[in-house]
Amino acid sequence: MTVDISTALSGISAANERLRAASSNIASMADANATRTQANLSTVKGGGVRADLEQTQEPIRPANEVVEQQSATYDFVANLKMLKTQVRAEGAILDIHA
Repeated sequence: MTVDISTALSGISAANERLRAASSNIASMADANATRTQANLSTVKGGGVRADLEQTQEPIRPANEVVEQQSATYDFVANLKMLKTQVRAEGAILDIHA
């Protein structure tokens, strides 16, 4: 499976937005009226993913936010490995053609 570099970069960006939202939720817990910010993911035409932040009316649950941070971190690392593999593969192709 070939992955375009922009697809991996969009995955990294979306994971970063998820991590930022979960971190912001944890930081906002001191405010009794704080509501949860959620990252909604959608696919992008031509490949990739986009994260849009939405303010919900849900209360902030610390355990859920920690799980969201861990999940976003795993997504970030997976997309980073995809990017690294693609860059390495393209470098090998350039070496073959040179």
